[in-house]
Amino acid sequence: MRRRQTLALFGAAAAGLAAPAVHAQQLLDIRFTLDWAFQGPQAAFLLALDRGYFREAGLNVTMDRGFGSGDVPVKISSGAYDVGVADINPTIRMRLERPEVDLFSPFLVYDATALAVMTLRRENIRTPKDLEGKLIASPESDAGRQLFPAFARAAGIDASTIRWQSVTPQLREPMVAQGRANAITGFITSGIFSLRGLGIADQDIVTMRYSDVGANFYATSMITSRRFAQANPRAVTALISGLIRAQYDSLADPAAAIANLRRREPLTNVELETARLRMSLEELTFTPHVRQNGFGKVDMARLQASVDAVRAAFGISRPMSASDIYDPSFLPPAAQLKLA
Repeated sequence: MRRRQTLALFGAAAAGLAAPAVHAQQLLDIRFTLDWAFQGPQAAFLLALDRGYFREAGLNVTMDRGFGSGDVPVKISSGAYDVGVADINPTIRMRLERPEVDLFSPFLVYDATALAVMTLRRENIRTPKDLEGKLIASPESDAGRQLFPAFARAAGIDASTIRWQSVTPQLREPMVAQGRANAITGFITSGIFSLRGLGIADQDIVTMRYSDVGANFYATSMITSRRFAQANPRAVTALISGLIRAQYDSLADPAAAIANLRRREPLTNVELETARLRMSLEELTFTPHVRQNGFGKVDMARLQASVDAVRAAFGISRPMSASDIYDPSFLPPAAQLKLA
């Protein structure tokens, strides 16, 4: 009897060891790009990967840092990546300008836009009008720079008077901190906290959010192609489910999300990146609307207004319906859209 029990346990253990190898052969490889460097706001996405939410759904996801929301649709449309997360508006612009592109969003992550112009009090820029004639530093792929014409139109300023300095992501905040530019564009979760990290006091940072002037865009979203989504519908749904779980995990325990981030980036400033993560969760992701309704309850009229604002800002005559850029049919069941 004892021998039979030992053999049974050995067989079960062997089967358990063999199972992952078999399962691994069945995993679907997915190339995933983030919108920016591994910072606080990206911690929730990395948490979904590192906690195995994708792998348990049969997905082998590789997740790389990004270089701006404007860069993400370019790389997905070229085939370099299958899926990404980025501000949706550069993708809207690409779709308007290039009708042959089949990119869309099956899931909107941020309910509020993070786009802003940031400057320092010493520059004497208090209102958007004060930006006229000034030098703004930003990467060309930055969503704030790409959507600046929409901000300018909403604020009633002459965008043609703005001078732009193209810089790498690492040099954006130092340019304004060192007085080499008058302002920068970007996400508040990047710009404000990077300026703090350079020793700039909060009271010396002036922030003009795009939403303050009525450019109330939807923002960070999951981006993929129709071709990929139609070929892998279950994978797209599984990715969304994993991202939602990780957003709620991060809201419940930001310290755990940042600890996981630090395992990838040992030089992570825990205090700074925790503050970034909290802002992205509390102000941009879990807005009162999302807390009440869960994810997926998109205001299509608001999204259509964003599409039309992008069209107007760039002088694009071709119309596009909001349903062409956002398709909720890949969302998981309602119970997975609101977890708390």
